[in-house]
Amino acid sequence: MNKVKKLIRGIQQKEISLLSQAITLVESEKKSHLLEALELLSFLKGHKKSKIIGISGPPGVGKSSFLESFGTFLTQKKLSVAVLAIDPSSSLSGGSILGDKTRMGALAQSDLAYIRPAPSGGSLGGIGKKTWESILLCEEFGFDYIFVETVGVGQSEILARDLVDMFLFLAQPGSGDELQGIKKGILEVCDAIIVTKADGDNIRLAQQALSYYRETVKLQSGKSPFVSLCSSQEKSGLKEIYQAIEDFFTKQSFQRDKQKKRWVQQMMIDYLISDFQEKMQAQIIPKELKFNNILEHLEKVISNYKKMG
Repeated sequence: MNKVKKLIRGIQQKEISLLSQAITLVESEKKSHLLEALELLSFLKGHKKSKIIGISGPPGVGKSSFLESFGTFLTQKKLSVAVLAIDPSSSLSGGSILGDKTRMGALAQSDLAYIRPAPSGGSLGGIGKKTWESILLCEEFGFDYIFVETVGVGQSEILARDLVDMFLFLAQPGSGDELQGIKKGILEVCDAIIVTKADGDNIRLAQQALSYYRETVKLQSGKSPFVSLCSSQEKSGLKEIYQAIEDFFTKQSFQRDKQKKRWVQQMMIDYLISDFQEKMQAQIIPKELKFNNILEHLEKVISNYKKMG
C-alpha cells in the first residue's frame, strides 16, 4: 500500500495520527510533496458535510478561550470537533508562533476533539495557505464541527468568509470594538456577533455592547446576524449560541461548490507566486541597493522574468 492510500484509509478509519500526517503533507511547501497532496485530495469522497465555522475577532478578545469552552460544550453532547487554529508565522522557522493547542489544553484531552495549530505562512486574510485542504481532510475524517480560528489581523480577515459556512465575530466589551467592527465591514459578512467576557465587572460594558450591536443590526438591510453574550469563564451563553448555530444550518445550504472555486483560484495564485519567486532566485540583486533606484531595479527584474516565460 503506497503512502497516499495508507493516509486515505487511515482517515476513513478515523486514525487521528494519520489525519495529522495528511495535513502535514498538504501543508508542505516541497514540490516533491505537491503531487502526493493532489493525489490524496483526489481520493476524498466528500460524503460527510461538517459544519464549518469561522471564528474572527481582534487579538485578546478570547477566541481560544471561547473555542475551548464551546468545544467542550459540544463534546459533552457527543459531537466531534476539529479546531484549525491559524497562527502568525515565525519569520525564522515559518512555523506557528502561538501554539493554540497549548492554550486549549482541556479540550485537547477529549477523544472527540482535534486541535491543529497551523502557520498562516504569511497569507493575507487571517487564514493559512492550505486551510481549505485541511478543512477537506477534517471533513473526510467525519467531524461534526470544524472551527477555523483566524489570526485576527484586521480588515483583510473577512476573506476567510469564503472558506466557511458560517462566520462568527467575537467582540470584547469596552474596547472600542463596536466602532471598529462597523469600520471593518464585519457586519456585512458575519452571521453571528458574540460579545465575550460577559462576567464579573464586565457585565455592564457587555450589556452596552450587546445593545449597540443589536441596534446596529436593525439598521442593516438584508441578513440580520445573531447577537448574544457569552462568558468562557462562567460557561454562560453557550446553549444559546449552539441553538443559533443549529438554526442557521437548518436554513442555510452548504456552499461547497463556491468554496472549491475559491480554492482553485487561490491555488493558481499560489502557483504563480511560487513560480515567480523561483525564477527571481536566478536574478542578481546588487549588494548596495539605494532607495532612489529600487524602482529601476524592479523594472529590470520584471522585464527579465517576462523574457524567462
